[in-house]
Amino acid sequence: MKFFASKKSVLFIVSILLLQIVVVAQRRVRTEGGEIQQRTGVTYDNQGRPIPNKPRGQGDSLQKRDKYADSITIFYKYYDSSAIRILDSNINDFAKKFNHPFYYQNNGNYGSATRSLLFNPLLKSGFDAGFHQYDLYDYTIENSRFFQTTRPYTELSYVLASKAEQTINVLHTQNKKSNFNFAFEYRFINSPGSFKTQNNNHNNIRFNAEYKSNNRKYGALFIIISNKHISSENGGIRDASMLDSLSFNDPFQLETRLGAFGAFSQNPFNTNISTGNKYKNSTILLRQFFDIGKKDSVFNTIDSVYNKIFYSKFRLQHTLNISTYNYEFIDNNVADTNYQKYFGIVLPNNRNIHLQTKYNLVNNELSIITFPDKNNHAQFIKLGAALQNIKTIDTLNSNNDYNFYATAEYRNRTRNNIWDIEAKANLYLLGLNNGDYQAFISLKRKLSKNYSYLQIGFQNVNRNPSAIFSNHFFMVKPNTVSKKENTIKLFATYENAKHHLSLSANYFLVNNYAYFDSFLVAKQESNMFNVLQISAEKMFKLSKRINWYAEIYVQQPTANAPVNLPLFLTRNRFAFEGNFFTNLFLSTGVELKYYSNYKPSGYSPFTGQFFYQNTYSVANRPEINLFLHFRIKSFKAYVRLENMNYLIPGKGKYNFTSQNYASNGLWFRTGIWWNFVN
Repeated sequence: MKFFASKKSVLFIVSILLLQIVVVAQRRVRTEGGEIQQRTGVTYDNQGRPIPNKPRGQGDSLQKRDKYADSITIFYKYYDSSAIRILDSNINDFAKKFNHPFYYQNNGNYGSATRSLLFNPLLKSGFDAGFHQYDLYDYTIENSRFFQTTRPYTELSYVLASKAEQTINVLHTQNKKSNFNFAFEYRFINSPGSFKTQNNNHNNIRFNAEYKSNNRKYGALFIIISNKHISSENGGIRDASMLDSLSFNDPFQLETRLGAFGAFSQNPFNTNISTGNKYKNSTILLRQFFDIGKKDSVFNTIDSVYNKIFYSKFRLQHTLNISTYNYEFIDNNVADTNYQKYFGIVLPNNRNIHLQTKYNLVNNELSIITFPDKNNHAQFIKLGAALQNIKTIDTLNSNNDYNFYATAEYRNRTRNNIWDIEAKANLYLLGLNNGDYQAFISLKRKLSKNYSYLQIGFQNVNRNPSAIFSNHFFMVKPNTVSKKENTIKLFATYENAKHHLSLSANYFLVNNYAYFDSFLVAKQESNMFNVLQISAEKMFKLSKRINWYAEIYVQQPTANAPVNLPLFLTRNRFAFEGNFFTNLFLSTGVELKYYSNYKPSGYSPFTGQFFYQNTYSVANRPEINLFLHFRIKSFKAYVRLENMNYLIPGKGKYNFTSQNYASNGLWFRTGIWWNFVN
């Protein structure tokens, strides 16, 4: 293993150490009315507006220095959400920091194609290209955060792992004025992998900003996102039995089904690929609104001044979303015999392969929003309509389409935080996806003062199958996938924060399910099937310092349903945890992951699709990881030794995620996260 081997790595660490800024921990208390009271003496109302709260008789010019003057008040809201959230300082779950949930699997290397072990159909109406194997590594509009902060805030992270795997994350946000905030995020992933033709390189950039005029009548949100994924494809190893007889335990010596012999290296900064996928997508979103309402003022008895207030009653809102998508598969080392032997593909002549499809989408949405309660903007009714233009450019031709749809939404998070209601729907009236619709309703209620909640909901999506199922698309063979998919989802969740307990159940009813059943063949299931999914999460306190975090999932599809799912999936973490020496927070222990034997999905490197198969089964060993996580003030460190199961003698040391795709062996990973207040 090589760590800090490159000049770029050394310079990055040195630059972090040169930043000598101390963060003073900031405690936040949520009040019953949904406001956040900070120790800096500033209260923010439920719209995120600062309310002065100075002690009586204290002047503005001659006052004693506030001992919290160097501290920070920071919170954020997700796009299209009014729920206020604070940054999570918990260190016991590395998966949340590393953005790779334990129930997701990759093709043996971080950064490669991923899929969920849980049933997770696409619940989105309207146009969809169908390439989702790298979604886990994307910045999206939905997970964009809009911050409010009293001081500039920066977060840096650097993760190193075996085989020169590297991950860099940067976040910076600040308020230039009380009514204008911007945030910048960057993520870099480079992972050469353990096998030939397995190197992955991902770059993500996001910039977003929020502005509100001084009179609170006008506001704007702006988001720009760029995601770039470069991933080599080796088609799997040729002979999996050779893994048990490797010289020097180096799987890099094994031959793979795609790629030319001797043409590969494990250079962590190599972004060129000769066989694999190049995916790019970018989005620019601008949302503007103008409020119509009533001006008012409230007399502040402490400062003896009138504070101006504006109550919104109606809002005119326009959202412009411009997105581009580019999908490419290339192979500059074509071996005809391999294509025919392993994939059943006969290629005309011995030539390089270059398949490409582009989409340009322009979406204009105009909405009218009304607020029944002037003091609660978390309650509103929204009606709108949108026109979407779609341009498709592929290897053979180009095409122009459009969609026209109507949308409606109702939300109500009550001021006492007892009820949280969300209902929304859209219907495609004209265009390419005419007849698509989506309906969603969720009811969430607080049951007790111990922060226990019950949520129930319903969702129904009717949609055209994704564009990838079209005939001849990316070498896809002719098929009859033409009927609309219809999926119904019923869900319920119970949460009890006091007892660290969460229970949930999902029931799916699926009709006309579109899927692949081989590398290039798409099908549509004519029979309706269902999937029942039940899960439980619980923290058990075994002693004063030892905690047991248990997560269990059980899922069962109808017999003969064309989906590959393990019946049982669990993760258990046994951690020694506590606060030591005032500023040291420690979490160390062992993590166990296991899922029952099942028939996993196959993977097509040409289409980027996981496909249904019913012949190959896996019986993997439980995955064992050792971890040491700690936090000292604003500094967090994670040290992990993963796949300890590899050290158990005998055959089958490598776990398989799919046929011919083996996961890594013993893997060392370490990372740091550091926060700064400027």
